Amino acid sequence: MKSIYESEYLQIGLKIAYYRKLRGLTQEQLAEKIDKTPAFIGHVEAPNINKAVSLDTLFDIARVLDIPPYKFITFENDQ
Repeated sequence: MKSIYESEYLQIGLKIAYYRKLRGLTQEQLAEKIDKTPAFIGHVEAPNINKAVSLDTLFDIARVLDIPPYKFITFENDQ
């Protein structure tokens, strides 16, 4: 992951956490549904850890959470 994108990855992680909680899923449940470990989800969602997410994984998460993938990559500073 390039350091210039740290803010964007942080926002993606926070959005994943938001929509996951909105759907009533734990990190463990989401991890199981996308064939990842709970630690992976924890790292992605943690505001103090920079963890890159592949598009395949982002699409899997969006499918499980029943939201369009663009919701994760629309940032507040986009015009």
